Amino acid sequence: MKARVMFMAGAAIGYVLGTKAGRERYEQIKKLSRQVSENPNVQEAAGMLRAKGGEFAGAARGKAGEMASTAKEKVPQQVPGRHKADDEPTVHPG
Repeated sequence: MKARVMFMAGAAIGYVLGTKAGRERYEQIKKLSRQVSENPNVQEAAGMLRAKGGEFAGAARGKAGEMASTAKEKVPQQVPGRHKADDEPTVHPG
């Protein structure tokens, strides 16, 4: 029983000291991240990255549309057992 009480007391002391140190470190990290995010150079770089991301997304959307339309044309020709566009059956050696 004495060992259990000692363990509980040690755990309580460790918890209190750990939370105090953890909270201080958390506040330091929060302050540093706020300073970085408010930096004009960081804000400018973030704006440029957002603009480039929008350009890439638009280009990818256009390319995906092109690929989808060409895939619709190619699939009936490449799937075994499917009929060609002129409704002639595909003959497979077998």
